[in-house]
Amino acid sequence: MSETRALHITGDAEADELLSSDPLALLIGMLLDQQVAMETAFEGPKKIRDRITGDFDAKTLAAYDPDALVEVFRQTPAVHRYPGSMAGRVQTLCAALVDDWAGKADTIWTEGDPDALTLRKRLEALPGFGKQKAAIFLALLGKQYGVTPEGWRAAAGHYGDEGSYRSVADIVDPASLDRVRETKRAAKAAAKAG
Repeated sequence: MSETRALHITGDAEADELLSSDPLALLIGMLLDQQVAMETAFEGPKKIRDRITGDFDAKTLAAYDPDALVEVFRQTPAVHRYPGSMAGRVQTLCAALVDDWAGKADTIWTEGDPDALTLRKRLEALPGFGKQKAAIFLALLGKQYGVTPEGWRAAAGHYGDEGSYRSVADIVDPASLDRVRETKRAAKAAAKAG
């Protein structure tokens, strides 16, 4: 990974610091980014880290007692609006990281120095990641995390476009968060009308 910028996604300095410094936190935040506000999803890793017993790593989370992890997700403020299913998804993702990537999230984008298409395929293969989530995460890695294999913008699709405000990959401050929200509202309105 080349130089990483400080991320400013959540509006919470500690949560953003964790996302900036811990690839697992960033990956879990992306996994949680559905059916909740983006900043809520990306605050989730900090809440999990602060509430669990043991280290915040893939091995610990994969082996965590499932019922206890659901309770971690349910504590107020909740990690996600669907604590049971999302706790299970986090455990499944972490188990895949342990089994396939030596428990290290950043191995996905560093092992073997993958090209952009290989990286996208690796992301799409993760539990809880489909084509769209993989494209958004690839754009986030490229735009804000210093992971820029040749062709990453094309592999990220329109999420990789320079100057776009389509996803979490484009959030660097409150103003850009507002622009991303407006783009999403306009897309939903267009889909509803069309």
